[in-house]
Amino acid sequence: MAAKRVIVIGGGVAGMQAAIALKNQGVTPMLIERDITLGGKLCRWDRLFPSATRACEVTAPLVEAISETGIRTVLCGEVSEISGDDSRVEVMLTDGSSYEAEAVIIATGFDLFDASLKEEYGYGIYPNVITSVDLEEMFKAGAVVRADGSEPRSVAILHCVGSRDRQAGCGHCSRVCCITGVKQAMEIRQLYPDCTVYNFYMDMRMFGSGYEELYREAQERYRINFIRGRISECSGTIDSRVLVKAEDTLAGRPLRLTVDMTVLLVGKQAPASNAKFASELGIATSQDGFFKGADCFDGATVTSRRNVFVAGTATGPKNVGESMNEAVAAAVKAAEYVKGLA
Repeated sequence: MAAKRVIVIGGGVAGMQAAIALKNQGVTPMLIERDITLGGKLCRWDRLFPSATRACEVTAPLVEAISETGIRTVLCGEVSEISGDDSRVEVMLTDGSSYEAEAVIIATGFDLFDASLKEEYGYGIYPNVITSVDLEEMFKAGAVVRADGSEPRSVAILHCVGSRDRQAGCGHCSRVCCITGVKQAMEIRQLYPDCTVYNFYMDMRMFGSGYEELYREAQERYRINFIRGRISECSGTIDSRVLVKAEDTLAGRPLRLTVDMTVLLVGKQAPASNAKFASELGIATSQDGFFKGADCFDGATVTSRRNVFVAGTATGPKNVGESMNEAVAAAVKAAEYVKGLA
């Protein structure tokens, strides 16, 4: 009898973890990744909250396990269509190639909100307005610098850019922005102890293990200034600094700050391809565009199609650990399904 196969779409941490879990359960996985390397968006990250673990320390063992176990991997594999029925799934790529399997796990992750759509914040207009992803790449390079190469003496971090913003079409919470803002503020102060850092937030959502403790450390040890309120506008100054206009909603007064840099904490969005794939497969998406499981408890990784499973941030914003755990759950469900086929 031919070995049962499951195609995993997406080579980020969730996709890799799912493929490895399938292999460990005696099922033949095939991993398709649209980029030239495995690892997904985590490859752009430096350190992870709340432990300050290097992102590469999470991705590297997974990539190594994929290689050592001989899991077939297709890189630069942009999926154009997913079709099939309840017994077979066919995945077609933009290069004309196609692959069949008994089941598929979709772990296609998320897109980052395009900060340039919020023109009032000046991203792409003023050189010292950057995103949280840009900042992580600076951390990886070992220095946070302004456009002219100088060290910042003051930084403003704005939360919820592309999250909880119905006008921007992003009404959902991206869940990890608050803790990312705390972590990044602390890292800036670790690099430059004399730098003043302001965090502008709607409300702090410190729901994870160790998150509240990190938030407290940021205030007590690193003296980060947390201001409840929204930045209404960022504009450039004659000396290439950033004028921040905001409101302190606790004090009930407007604020005007001039800082060396502004960091926009960009949220997570569902990829546009979700709607297309959901339509082709006849499965559901949630109101925010992410794939929707059969239920929010035991069925979070299964869909209305018995051979289609979902995992990781393809189902909504979550942290790295949650994505990896959900990937294992999806692999278990997929393995149970294919092993039960005649």
